[in-house]
This record gives sequence, structure tokens and C-alpha cells, in this order.
Amino acid sequence: MNDQFDNNESEVIQPNIGNTVNDMVTPEPVREAPRKARSVSSEPEEVTSRPKTVRPAARRSTPRARRMSLSLTRVDAWSVAKVTFMLSIAGAIIQIVAAAVVWLLLDLVGVFSQITQIVSSTGLDAGGLDLKNVLSLTTVVSGVTIFSIIEVVIFTILATIIALIYNVVSSLVGGVHVTLGDD
Repeated sequence: MNDQFDNNESEVIQPNIGNTVNDMVTPEPVREAPRKARSVSSEPEEVTSRPKTVRPAARRSTPRARRMSLSLTRVDAWSVAKVTFMLSIAGAIIQIVAAAVVWLLLDLVGVFSQITQIVSSTGLDAGGLDLKNVLSLTTVVSGVTIFSIIEVVIFTILATIIALIYNVVSSLVGGVHVTLGDD
């Protein structure tokens, strides 16, 4: 016989897999057990071998309100500056319009002429003081506009500084804790 088979050993011939398209073998994916979602504060996950029975939930007359506890730990200073700037601009426009309306109402009622008559009736020499000319509509609106521009700049800077200070304090303390409810 052949020298290869003299020792009574059997030779195993390995099949040549992968040479043809029909011979390709794809491994099966390893499947893990489904994971159970849980929060950090809940009890540890229980490992049980038997499945739990699911009971239908009892109907309640009124649904329970959901509550969520959150903490505000950081405020973006740039977004605070943008929002404060826009709210300050809106406030400035409201102030200018309100000052003009108040001046027009005071003039309509005749407050300026009455104050001028009271000053002249006291015997004080007003030197031809006309309060309506001193506090004219353009003077009042110009003064309120300048005040509003300064107010916009100051409010924007202060709100941004307060946001930065809040971020520092929040990192030390943990922020503001808020509980939101679905009522």
C-alpha cells in the first residue's frame, strides 16, 4: 500500500470552503438578552428565570399627573445676552410710546396751561414761563429715547454678568431644582 497509511492512522481531509459562491458560510449574529430600561434611582435589576404575569391595569377615575424633577445647572451666557437685548429693545419701545401718550394726554387735559397759570397767580415772576414750550413733546421723547438706549445697554450687560455668576454658583451648589407636572 501507500506509505502514508502504514501506521493505521486515518487522515481527515478538510473541505475547501469558500472557493465558490455556494460554499460561503455566514456566521450567525450573537443575540444578547433584551435590556430593561431603568433609571439610576430605581432598584437594581432583578434576574428571574420565570416570566412575570402581566395583569391589566385597574382603571382609575382620574388619571395621575406625571411629574418630572429637573435641575437647571448651566445657562448659556450668549443666549441670555441675546434674549435680554431683544426684551430690552421691546421695553424701550414701550417706554417711548408710553411717554408720548402720557404727554399727549396731559396736554389734552390742559395740565401744562394750568400749571403755568398757577405759577403766574402766585405772584412769582415766571418771566413768561410756558411749561408746554419747556417740556415739549420732542424734548420729552428725546430724553426718554436717550434713557432707553442707556437702559438697553445696562440691562444686557447686567443680565450677561448675572448668567455667568449663576453658572459659577450652580457648579458649586448644583443648580436650581424644578419639578414639572402634567396637570
